[in-house]
Amino acid sequence: MTLSDRLSLRLVASLWVVLAMLAGGGSVWLWAVSDAAWDAHLNRAYIAGLALADSLDTGSALPQGLSQVQLRATPDLPPGWRQTVITLTGGGRPDLSQGARLSVRIQSPDLTYPVAKVESVGGGSQAAGLASITRTLARFCSDPRLFVRQESGPWIRVDGAAVWGCGAAPPDRRLLAGALALGALALLLGWVAGVAGAFTAFAAALRDHRARTAALPVGGVIELRQTAEAVNAYVAQDRAALENRALVLSGVSHDLGTPATRLRLRSAMIEDAALRARLDRDIDEMTTMIDGVLTYTRAEIGAEPFRQLSLTSLAEAVVADYQDVGMPVTLHQASLPPARAGTLFSRTTSRPTVDSHALLMRGQPTALRRALSNLIDNALKYGREAQVLTGGDADEAWITVTDRGSVLTGDDLARLTGAFQRGENAGTASGVGLGLAIVSTIAAQHGGRLEFHRAPQGLEARLALARSWA
Repeated sequence: MTLSDRLSLRLVASLWVVLAMLAGGGSVWLWAVSDAAWDAHLNRAYIAGLALADSLDTGSALPQGLSQVQLRATPDLPPGWRQTVITLTGGGRPDLSQGARLSVRIQSPDLTYPVAKVESVGGGSQAAGLASITRTLARFCSDPRLFVRQESGPWIRVDGAAVWGCGAAPPDRRLLAGALALGALALLLGWVAGVAGAFTAFAAALRDHRARTAALPVGGVIELRQTAEAVNAYVAQDRAALENRALVLSGVSHDLGTPATRLRLRSAMIEDAALRARLDRDIDEMTTMIDGVLTYTRAEIGAEPFRQLSLTSLAEAVVADYQDVGMPVTLHQASLPPARAGTLFSRTTSRPTVDSHALLMRGQPTALRRALSNLIDNALKYGREAQVLTGGDADEAWITVTDRGSVLTGDDLARLTGAFQRGENAGTASGVGLGLAIVSTIAAQHGGRLEFHRAPQGLEARLALARSWA
């Protein structure tokens, strides 16, 4: 458990907000300081250019950091170097309308300076032009050689590495400032994503159909842990209530067994056959209702353990039970296309598929048998026969039960999935209206659903189940 998991969401969020503000303020300060130092470096180079122009024009002393050497010949361009040639005209002082033409050559081993981007800062005078050139030299990190000449005079090499060289430039911390701001933002967004992910995972676990049978994960910030603990306590209480209800119903069903047996024995001694038949039918309906409610409650609890099973084998066993007593129930298996196999140097051939009995899944065998039996009973009750089909893919396995002649509508199907609901054409058939409600509950406990589709010959009930649910 991390430190943030031991603190409340309000406190952790407040700390992150403060840290984000500090990181933002620090990055802005670093950016501003670096920007100011860079502006001062460019201004120093510009002032040095003005002083250099004045020294060339009046012979005054050069500023600190600059030195000059007079050459006897035109400067040669070293092999592989690049040269930028600029000519400046105009008066060098306010009292002169026109000064000597100033030729400038810049030799650099790295780059050609963009003449078009040389900013004429401070006006169009010759001094401002030379100052703009030295300012441009300071903008780029290189080791240039600067040569100047007035009219046809000698070339002068000006050494100003201490002013506009790479070593004179201040450290640029703007990249560090941006990295600090982005790093703080990434950490903050990561924490927000972590908290949001924890709440999303909790919501997904809460929506899971297994939430009533398994405890929710407890973790994350204090508020999330408290919520998970409260929900787990509620689920445990609800489960205990369901188990208590099942226990009570089981006890009632057991206790009513003896009076029901006595009633059957006493009804057998009634001479009136019609009265005896009605009494037996009432007793059967009473015991069937109690058994149905008990089965529905047990299905809600879902206490049966999950294990590996073959859905096709289970369907065959259930269908065989109906066929043994002469019920019109048949089983069909979905035909799968043969798998294709081949090599790089041989033609593709067909090979047999895996046996259909290998439709394996994890489930509750008793509950699934009950669900399939209820679907078959409904097909026989509202139609004339039941056709069972099994199939599946990598994620789901399903059983479809199709009747013949059912006239139920979509509204009827939506209503019949509720408890104690029966179809209008059920007639005098036995049942209390819990069959499809039990099937829907069992489907949800297996991560699946109960669907209905209109088939050409009747109605198709499809029980879809997750193959690896628990």
